[in-house]
Amino acid sequence: MTDQFTADPPSPFVVEWATRMTPALPEPRRALDAAMGRGRHARVLAQLGLRVFGVDASYGAVHTARQRVTASGLAIRAWCADLTVSALPRERFEMIVVTRYLQRDFFPAIQDAVTPNGIVIYETFTVKQRTLGFGPTSPDHLLEPGELRSRFDALDVLFYEEVSAPEAVARIVARKTAS
Repeated sequence: MTDQFTADPPSPFVVEWATRMTPALPEPRRALDAAMGRGRHARVLAQLGLRVFGVDASYGAVHTARQRVTASGLAIRAWCADLTVSALPRERFEMIVVTRYLQRDFFPAIQDAVTPNGIVIYETFTVKQRTLGFGPTSPDHLLEPGELRSRFDALDVLFYEEVSAPEAVARIVARKTAS
């Protein structure tokens, strides 16, 4: 039987950095998979022993994510919410993961929701994605060069890159320093 995550594998970038950063997270080690879709990263976070929370605007996606994660014998707390209107709790998560989602006015909420010494792992498409002939094309869903890094300039950037293949994405890992 094929693993149900094979067709929708997690980002290798997220797997690498979540695995690397989890041991250094302060307790209680809560992780938020924001705009989680069907839970491909929520499962990874749960496998790392984190208390996983997930949010997505699609009820169907939240339902599928819960089923997929719990079918693996792991736990997730998930809810359906529109991140354009629903606030995240302040300083609640030691790790926040966001992939393939861009809502520019959501960046401050992410920084507010991560705890001091917590980590943000973020990966999404850049304008160069248009040249590849697949994926998003709207400027509302594509980062400009250097934009992701500038959106997290209040955090300590541990890693940043922009790549053009096989997808054109920007990636960042940043830590919120303790006050």
